[in-house]
Amino acid sequence: MSLHVEVMGQGDPLVMLHGWGMHGGMWGDIVVQLAQNFEVHCVDLPGHGKSVFSETSLTPTLSQRERGEVVLDDVVQQLSSQFDAPVTVCGWSLGGMIAQYWAACEPEKIKRLVLVASTPCFSEREDWHFGMSQATLRQFSDELEKSPSATLRRFLALQVRGSEGERELLQRLRKSLFSRGEPHFDGLRGGLEILRDADLRSVLPKVKQPTLVVAGERDKLTPPAASQYLAENLPNGHLAEIKGAAHAPFLSHPEIFIEHLRSFLHE
Repeated sequence: MSLHVEVMGQGDPLVMLHGWGMHGGMWGDIVVQLAQNFEVHCVDLPGHGKSVFSETSLTPTLSQRERGEVVLDDVVQQLSSQFDAPVTVCGWSLGGMIAQYWAACEPEKIKRLVLVASTPCFSEREDWHFGMSQATLRQFSDELEKSPSATLRRFLALQVRGSEGERELLQRLRKSLFSRGEPHFDGLRGGLEILRDADLRSVLPKVKQPTLVVAGERDKLTPPAASQYLAENLPNGHLAEIKGAAHAPFLSHPEIFIEHLRSFLHE
């Protein structure tokens, strides 16, 4: 089943993967700038934007970690069927986790990675203190069952909290959030299962592609310490921290973000 992908520009293919509950249009004006040098593919992940949701095979006997990996496998299979040639992938938050897993599973298809406000493990563990608490994620899951749109709006507020220009940034995100319709409920639930259950720390040594990790200094969802861990444990990882930015540095500080990307992608 094909995903909805909007393409702009010419050059080497650059695939953009958005965060949880978002869509490919959330990247904003940076797409126009990147399209000056690349063929940019803005993907709507399954059940988001204009991409339909396809049922994932989950059984009640699976552990939480296994459930997260089954959903990841399904998404990566759909992405793999969409793109034949080797591509560079830029993944934001959840999109960054998908990009890590895709790069580990199919190294021949991924040339380089840009991981934006991302982490190998979104939820807190006994040996991982750089994630969201399991209690908070369970609360998100419960609220999602009752009111998906309200849950997404709350998640938006967490993404910009502490950022320079926080109020204006939140207004922009709210305006764009449902511009392609509301996400499919099962797509949201599947993405939340990845955030809650997937732990990719053991996968990182397999991700040998050159990787730029972009962190927001004030990020409350994926703190800079998680990005630092990510960069240090990837064989070819490099960290760029944007001061004054929170979870969406490409929107709050687009010029600095583009500068980091162009420098990395033209190496």
